[in-house]
Amino acid sequence: MPTQAEKAARFVALHQQCFIAPNPWDLGSARLLESMGFQALATSSAGLAWTRGGADLSVARPAMMAYLRELCAATTLPVSADLQNGYADAPELVHDCIVEAAATGVVGASIEDAGGDGASPIYDTGLAVERIRAAAQAARSLDFPFTLTARAENYLHGKPDLDDTIRRLQAYQEAGADVLFAPGLTKAADIRAVAGALERPLNVIMGLPNMQLTMRQLEELGVRRVSVGGSLAKVAYDALMRAGREILERGSFDYAQTALSSRDINAIMSRP
Repeated sequence: MPTQAEKAARFVALHQQCFIAPNPWDLGSARLLESMGFQALATSSAGLAWTRGGADLSVARPAMMAYLRELCAATTLPVSADLQNGYADAPELVHDCIVEAAATGVVGASIEDAGGDGASPIYDTGLAVERIRAAAQAARSLDFPFTLTARAENYLHGKPDLDDTIRRLQAYQEAGADVLFAPGLTKAADIRAVAGALERPLNVIMGLPNMQLTMRQLEELGVRRVSVGGSLAKVAYDALMRAGREILERGSFDYAQTALSSRDINAIMSRP
């Protein structure tokens, strides 16, 4: 098993090109993705919440940290954690969250600029910048290169303001973020504009409706990292529900004919 520092160095190096860090939703899906040849993983807060029978954002910080520790022990790949808003509004608490997450074995993490206020979910820019600055200070205090990703959540909260999104990402860049991320961007022109306005790598999320861009196209737009959020978990749950409907509505079991075999799954899961 590579050391955390070795995983961290590998993760940093991957950002020199356009690569994908798919999002497992549990330990088994992480092992499957690793066996397929992916080079890094990013967690999905939504995917994890669904495995626990809850909605997105329902997993509390202690449970998330326990999961991250298990996940990092289950894979040899670098793992970046979705830490939502750092589980707090105050910058000093976001700082502590990064330090705690690093102790689980992850080599990077993302921090959002949206909190739990339904009426006004996006943090004021000043506070949002201070939160990223505190997270960056925590990352720099570690003895390995921890990759901090700062997320501008405008497009996920009904505020599709490209100019404000770019200004926020530039401010987070200046505050110390290593990677910038604006989930919800769907237009090639917008992605190109964001990438062109930044000096550090841009992450985009694919697997959302009406997003047909390929990895090659994303690279041409200036993207360096691609994630897929909870879409892989949704595909798995969709397959389960399709199989369940077949059983209930048709009384047949054809779904099992194309499923992975127990032998194949066991072979992957038993690898050291």
